[in-house]
Amino acid sequence: MKQFDAHEATRPVSHLAVVDSSAAMSPFEKAAEYGHAKVTKHIAQSFGLSVFAGAFIALAFVFYLTVTTGAAPGSWGLVRFSGGIAFSLGLILVVVLGGELFTSTVLSAIAWAQKRVTTKQLLGCWTRVYLGNLCGAMLILLLVMMSKMYDLNGSAWGLNALHVAQHKIHHDWSQAFALGTLCNLLVCLGVWMTFSCKDALGKSILLILPVAMFVSSGFEHSIANLFMVPLGITIEHFIGSEYFMALGVVPQAFADLTISNFIVHNLIPVTLGNIVGGAVFVQPWVFLD
Repeated sequence: MKQFDAHEATRPVSHLAVVDSSAAMSPFEKAAEYGHAKVTKHIAQSFGLSVFAGAFIALAFVFYLTVTTGAAPGSWGLVRFSGGIAFSLGLILVVVLGGELFTSTVLSAIAWAQKRVTTKQLLGCWTRVYLGNLCGAMLILLLVMMSKMYDLNGSAWGLNALHVAQHKIHHDWSQAFALGTLCNLLVCLGVWMTFSCKDALGKSILLILPVAMFVSSGFEHSIANLFMVPLGITIEHFIGSEYFMALGVVPQAFADLTISNFIVHNLIPVTLGNIVGGAVFVQPWVFLD
């Protein structure tokens, strides 16, 4: 048996012998690994994590509504910035806890561009994650309605939700598409930056400002909208006319909050914009690596 050598035990170990293989990878290689792992993840696990991610983003929008309700009219920029900071909780939860969010999963296009996954695998991943995010958002919507959060601050919380939801369906297609593109460019840049660190605190800090910027600037996030607009539709259709009368609002003012208007005027163009912002815009970086 080899005897213990105190000198050997205390001898400095060359840093070359303990280099973390992931540290030697370029950001592009890390992004490709990130995308490949998402696409090849077991279907049940991927769907389950996407449900959690949809719930996280919905909870972040609840936080946004609470922070921005009842704000002074003269502090528009600061109110939106504080709401953006609050909403960053959603992406932080997704990244730190390992959820599967459609907008960040779009980065898996890098692995597809490098021919590490097939088109069928890529689209299958995007579809199940999108549907899982929808399920998570609907779960939080149900809980929010059951808890009657729309009554907060003398029902001003619900009125704020109605105004935010209605604003989202009044973009024209090109505007909604552009806002979706800008949004996911920032989301994916935020996620990309997290590849540079390992600790949860560092990742969280890096995500705050990109998210705060896209939220405060009014950019459009398809998964957030899967919660926000249906919330407005649910309040408008199921709360009752006495709710609006107490607020001094005519119920017909929000009659355009319908599922068809949401899908046609917001969800489709915003989702396509999210795909372009997160997938197409990153491809030049991949080929320049």
